[in-house]
Amino acid sequence: MFNVEELKKYVTRNNSVLVVWDVQEALVNSIFNKDQFLTKLKELISGARKYGVPIVYTKITPYPEKFSPPFRRSWNPGDIYKDVYPEPSDVVLNKHTTSIFVGTPFELYLRNAGKNVIVFTGISTDIGVETSARHAQALGFLPVIAKEAVSSTDKDAHERSLANMSRLFPVMSNAEILEAWAK
Repeated sequence: MFNVEELKKYVTRNNSVLVVWDVQEALVNSIFNKDQFLTKLKELISGARKYGVPIVYTKITPYPEKFSPPFRRSWNPGDIYKDVYPEPSDVVLNKHTTSIFVGTPFELYLRNAGKNVIVFTGISTDIGVETSARHAQALGFLPVIAKEAVSSTDKDAHERSLANMSRLFPVMSNAEILEAWAK
């Protein structure tokens, strides 16, 4: 078994990418800690820009009408929240699933750029963030959860998800992540 605390030493600005997971209007307005979440998310986005860490935003995108599975509701939670809107140098990935890797070129981007640490922020901790983090680990990447910059509509589910993930990979504070990127 690996030591999760030992894994933190692999987090550097040169091998990291910051993922801003589904921070869209309807989702931001439904989370339990909106103001705190936005403050901490802005702090990490600012740090990523300062240290040259690439930023990838994800965006829930409905399936085309004739290709929407009957067992999934088609839902569009709106555009990326204006307070954390991407800059032209950022990447926006439209996606249809709860994994950043399914149906997107994200894995190819990471491998092309030599990035193997994915710092996850965003909404929802217990759904897309955890699904993508586990998928990342299965593909050989090191997922890192920014514990102050993830949230959910369900506080209990959010807390359970953080506890589960902390047994598998680093769950770090903004200060720890920014300190690692500053080295």
